[in-house]
Amino acid sequence: MNATEPIRVLVVDDEPIALAAHVDYVRRLGGFEVAAQAHGTGAALAALNDPAVPPVPLILLDMNLTDGHGLDLLRRIHGLGLMPDVVAITAVRDIHVVRSAIALGLTAYLIKPFTFAAFREKLESYQNYHTALADTAHTSQDAIDRALSALRPSGKVTLPKGMLQETLRGVSDWLRAQSGAASATETAAGLPMSRVTARRHLEHLVETNSAVKAPRHGSPGRPELEYSWSGPRQA
Repeated sequence: MNATEPIRVLVVDDEPIALAAHVDYVRRLGGFEVAAQAHGTGAALAALNDPAVPPVPLILLDMNLTDGHGLDLLRRIHGLGLMPDVVAITAVRDIHVVRSAIALGLTAYLIKPFTFAAFREKLESYQNYHTALADTAHTSQDAIDRALSALRPSGKVTLPKGMLQETLRGVSDWLRAQSGAASATETAAGLPMSRVTARRHLEHLVETNSAVKAPRHGSPGRPELEYSWSGPRQA
């Protein structure tokens, strides 16, 4: 596989909503393609052994699977002689699991819940890492340093001036927890905060593809916009 080809990805998650969301996230990114998706350990191994599925250099892996643990799946994959890069996408925060995953060659770790912007940042960092080491039988110290540096970006996703990460996280968590759509007025009352602040952060979630907005029909007075979370709701 050379640097001009899209990076093929196997997405593994036993929660159908999360699996569909992560597949959609990958498809939104340039330079990646979904080679296969799997709802658990057995399905993931079947996809990796399927001759119709081309070699997969990257796996997006949930750690808690209904038919096994992500760490066990990694060990079984290595036992097959395969060494794909792996990005954990999981709610697991246990330090033993994190250390074990790193020891098994984990490339990155993304804790649920997260926004599309955070997902994009992780995969674009991986893409830079992958590109730095592609298409050469031998490498150099500079290429290795650039590759490893790409996996450790210097800062978080930059927010527009006047927006705080803590406030955005609060709005994200609140919207994600709603069973339906919510307006800026309802968001402001639920947190609480000013309507202007709520609307600004909701609009940012829409711009980063973490939420969608639509007109609310049938409400009295001036038409109002309502916002719905578009990412995975389950941890």
